[in-house]
Amino acid sequence: MQTARPVALVTGASSGIGRAAALALADAGFAVVGTSRNAANAGPLAGVTFLDLDVAVDESVRSLVEEVIERFGRIDVLVNNAGVGAVGAGEESSITQAMEVFDINVFGVMRMTNAVLPHMRAQGSGRVVNVSSVLGLIPAPFMAVYAAAKHAVEGYSESVDHELREHGVRVLLVEPAYTSTSFEASSLAPDLPLPVYAAQREVARDVLATAVRNADDPDVVAKAIVAAATDAKPKLRYTAGSVAGRVSLLRRMAPSRTFDKQIRKLNRLAG
Repeated sequence: MQTARPVALVTGASSGIGRAAALALADAGFAVVGTSRNAANAGPLAGVTFLDLDVAVDESVRSLVEEVIERFGRIDVLVNNAGVGAVGAGEESSITQAMEVFDINVFGVMRMTNAVLPHMRAQGSGRVVNVSSVLGLIPAPFMAVYAAAKHAVEGYSESVDHELREHGVRVLLVEPAYTSTSFEASSLAPDLPLPVYAAQREVARDVLATAVRNADDPDVVAKAIVAAATDAKPKLRYTAGSVAGRVSLLRRMAPSRTFDKQIRKLNRLAG
């Protein structure tokens, strides 16, 4: 099933940001492949072909990329969107749990990127769009493991982008603030909860739930993803939504002491 249209591959496309991005890319003229751990349960989506993928499993990644190239003949855009949240104090997550978060949010990005790069380099073009977060730019009390993973995605993406530009390939970042998805409900709870953090952990969950209730629609993020995929002269970073834009600006411009106080105020931390 070769196609003359550009082909976009979107991970974690069964819901939320990934689903909105898959639809938006299809509307923008791409042949879109969406992935899910169980594609049969993803439900039909106009213009999107769903395939099974577990970004934490090397063989699943390898076989998925091979199948897409065999069926469609090319991959022009990879959107690394699959991820998992985690809420709790840094001390409350075991290394095993932290590795689980990194295996999906960071190493999943690396697996998928490494799998598509030989093809993109051979065709002399391609874009990898990594869905990061403003929590990859700022501290996130009681979401330390998740923030660490997003900081890692930021550093990895910017570094690899420099390596690949001479080969016609770009690695770009989309940075949403909180988005109206099931993120809060599906985030991992700490596997080593400690009583000393219990009260503040519940405050953090309430802060997160409130933020998600008032958050941007996934379509806002999808619009930024399409821009990263199609802009003639792409930017390294695309903030998605007005809140994300303000946070990014404050991170760069505000005095560190002022920014620190604001972080503590927003997260209802004493002192």
